[in-house]
Amino acid sequence: MELINWFIDFILHMDKHLGEIIQSVGIWSYLLLFGVIFIETGVVIMPFLPGDSLLFAAGALAGTTGVFNPVVLFALLAIAAILGDTANYWIGHSIGPKVFSGNNRFLKKEHLEKTQAFYEKHGGKTIFLARFIPIIRTFAPFVAGVGKLRYGYFITYNFVGGIIWTGLFIFGGYFFFLMGQRQVAQQFVLR
Repeated sequence: MELINWFIDFILHMDKHLGEIIQSVGIWSYLLLFGVIFIETGVVIMPFLPGDSLLFAAGALAGTTGVFNPVVLFALLAIAAILGDTANYWIGHSIGPKVFSGNNRFLKKEHLEKTQAFYEKHGGKTIFLARFIPIIRTFAPFVAGVGKLRYGYFITYNFVGGIIWTGLFIFGGYFFFLMGQRQVAQQFVLR
């Protein structure tokens, strides 16, 4: 039971364990982070994985450990985020019609039609803004696929949102660390 509790804590708070991960697997941490970001954005049943905090922590650790190159980290994780949303879109696109075809009191054809109307009107904004809202970021591309949002429209907002989201948090963490380090150095010199 203790092992299960440790595993759950590790998964839910991976951002806090990132230093341990880097020490254990070194350069392979890139691959692990890629997988977490891909799964968090690409698998509709995994919205509890860390996203924003993991990106921020990875950016901060890029400034402290030197294991991560912040530009490489940004490029890889932006690709993971874009691919994750794309996979989630296609999952929704392929299973959506099947789910709404039967007689289910919760999943009615009229709900699908309302979803399609919503995404026709607000689809781009939803895909972009959902990047910055935990849990919603996992469901928005899936629902966009279910709602048959035009793929060309989806991928444009997915691409822009994925780049801005990862860049904001990775470089935010990186520069937050550097600014903190600079302030400490200035206080030391002033003494």
